[in-house]
Amino acid sequence: MSHPEKISSPPLGGTPLLLDTGSLRRVHLDLLGRPPYATEVTEWLGKERAALVDRTLSGEEYWGNWLEEQLYYFLLIDNFRPLTEGVQEIPALVVHRSLSAREALHRICLSSSFDRRNPGPDTFVTVVMEQLLGLTVQKTTQELEIGKRLYDGRSGHFLGRTGSSQADVVHIAVADDRALVHFLSREHERLLRALPAPGDLARWNASLKEDEFSLPSILREWFTSSTYDRRLATRRPEPNRLFIRALFVDLFGRLPVDDEAQRIRSALDGLADPTPLRSLVARLILDSGKAPVPDRSGIQDPAAWVRGSFERLLGRTPGVNELAVFLDAMGDADCRPATVLYAIVSHPEYQTW
Repeated sequence: MSHPEKISSPPLGGTPLLLDTGSLRRVHLDLLGRPPYATEVTEWLGKERAALVDRTLSGEEYWGNWLEEQLYYFLLIDNFRPLTEGVQEIPALVVHRSLSAREALHRICLSSSFDRRNPGPDTFVTVVMEQLLGLTVQKTTQELEIGKRLYDGRSGHFLGRTGSSQADVVHIAVADDRALVHFLSREHERLLRALPAPGDLARWNASLKEDEFSLPSILREWFTSSTYDRRLATRRPEPNRLFIRALFVDLFGRLPVDDEAQRIRSALDGLADPTPLRSLVARLILDSGKAPVPDRSGIQDPAAWVRGSFERLLGRTPGVNELAVFLDAMGDADCRPATVLYAIVSHPEYQTW
C-alpha cells in the first residue's frame, strides 16, 4: 500500500479566522501537546481560532503542558522530575493568578531536582546563567566565579546584586532584567518557530514587568498573529514525547499514563533513529485489540472512511492519487482497516506537526 503524499503548505494571506482540520490539529499540538479529541473536533471545527485560544489559555491543561515544556527545557525528566507539591501545583496557581511565570521558573530552579540535575558550583551556576539569562559563560567568566562563591556560601556581588547562598544565585538570576527577555524569546521561538522582532520583544517585556500576570494576553497575541499563520504553514519532526502523546490520542482516544509514556519515550530517546521503533509501537497498538478500529463490515463507505482518517490523523484530505491507492488496497479482502491506519501513522508526515 502506498503511503500518504507529502503535504503541501497552505497559502499565506492574513490571519485565518476559522479553524480547519489542519490548523485545529496543530493548534492543539502547540497549546496542549496533543491532538484534539473527537468531541473537540466537533466543537471547534469551523470556529474562530481566537475563541479556542482564549478557552485553552484559561485552563489548567495548557499550563500543565507549559510546565512540562519548562521541565524538558531544564532536562528535569525521568529520575530528575520534581515531585514536590510546590512544583506540581504550578499550573493551578498560574490559572488562578496566584503565581507568575517568573515565580514558576524560580520554583523550578530552587527544587531539589534542579540541584541534583546540576551538581556542583560550576555546573549549577553555568546552567542558571545560560538557561535563565541566555548568557555565554565563556564571555562572563568573572560572574561565573562570583556565582560559584555564592554557591559555596560566601558573600559576593553577583550580576549586580549581593548574595551568599546557592538560593541567592537563582533568586538574583530570576530577578535580573534579562531573565524575562530570554524567557519570552525562547518561548516565542518554541511556539512560533521564529525569533521575535526586537521592538515586539521589548514591548512584551515591558508588559510583563508592569503586570506579572499578563503572559496569557501576550500568548493570545502570539497565537492569533500572522507570525503564527506562518508557523501553521510549516512542519517539523515531532519530538518523541509529542509523538507518543499524539499516537495514544489518535489510536486509543486517550493520553498515555505516566508510566506508559516514560517507558516508550526512554526507549525512543535511546536511539539515534527512533523511526523504526515508532512504527513498531504503532503496530503494537493497532494489533493490541484495545484500539477502537472498525471491522471491514462496519465501513459502509470506504472512500468516506479513508478521507475521515486522513483528516483526523494528518489534518488534511487525501489527494486524488492517494485516495485511489488506498481504495484499491481496501478492495483486497486481506486488507484490514488497521493496515490503512498503520500506513498513515507510520508515514513521516504523521511524525511532523
